[in-house]
Amino acid sequence: MKNQYSELNELGWNDWFAQRANCKSTESVARVAAVDRDQLLLVDQSGHFRAKLAGRYLHHHHLNQELPCVGDWVCVEKQSGDDFGVIHTLLERRTSLRRKSAGNIMEYQMIAANADYVLIVQSCHFDFNSNRLERYLVMVLEGGAEPIVVLTKTDLVAPEVLATQLAEIQAAGITAPIVPLSNVTQDGLDEVKRLLLPGKTYCFVGSSGVGKSTLVNLLVGRERMETRSVSGTGEGRHTTVRRELIRLESGALVIDNPGMREFGILGAEVGIASSYSDITAFASRCRYQDCSHTGEHGCAVLAAVHAGEINQDSLDSYLKLKEESAFNDMSYAEKRRKDRDFGRYIKSAKKDLRDN
Repeated sequence: MKNQYSELNELGWNDWFAQRANCKSTESVARVAAVDRDQLLLVDQSGHFRAKLAGRYLHHHHLNQELPCVGDWVCVEKQSGDDFGVIHTLLERRTSLRRKSAGNIMEYQMIAANADYVLIVQSCHFDFNSNRLERYLVMVLEGGAEPIVVLTKTDLVAPEVLATQLAEIQAAGITAPIVPLSNVTQDGLDEVKRLLLPGKTYCFVGSSGVGKSTLVNLLVGRERMETRSVSGTGEGRHTTVRRELIRLESGALVIDNPGMREFGILGAEVGIASSYSDITAFASRCRYQDCSHTGEHGCAVLAAVHAGEINQDSLDSYLKLKEESAFNDMSYAEKRRKDRDFGRYIKSAKKDLRDN
């Protein structure tokens, strides 16, 4: 399997995927480069081609997270000379980036799969928000990728403002690499380029107008994406309209994303624990295992806050994210239970019709 697909290494393939590939002899492996409604744009060692999901796959997989997204690897059947294929299998994901679907829908929305690193892009000018940054970090760590923080539009703020923002990030206990960047002066661009390694996949996330697509344009070396000019206030307008996997001349692979201001937390216990490792370390010393860190006697977390070892704002964010995640998880579990009960009801009704 390793030798069979070794030519895919430049697209992010490695031994981890090779050990788990279960394609049939009539199928080949390809990576999802983009999703357009009911069609997918795939890429393999021979180039790009279109494909659709097999009817049998759609029949057995209904949840959003069960459908291929950008960055996924799939088993596809395509006849020699054809420029269209049929996808039969979704390979196991090594990492994933997902969020709660917008609104009151309790489902996961897949953002990207199999990213090695996620670049969280925030603007120093209008978009900077340490709480939002923490939410992104939680979901990146939950999915297993490595986070990198990119602070854009440094040319629009005074050096002391940038210094204050960097200090705020550090005070929040965020240890991910931070790269200040100006897309105008290109200060920091070389540092970003040094982080992008051949054969590795980098997903760019952040709110609309923070400069994600402009940065990708600079990395690609041409106006690859449709972007609009920056307004007179320095606030960017709408940029990327779909997720797409792009291979740079350096050999690195990048996934640009439409802007996401809402990033709902769902199923993020591991990510929260990783993002707030200082708090979870103190929590292990609390007198009670179910300590809520809000007033219990013997709470090591509150003692650390009083001693100045933990920032109170960081604890507030931690507790808020824990509460949101627990609420959404409970709602999601209830929805799944109702779905299963409804499924059993349908099967029972069909059986009664056949018996009658």
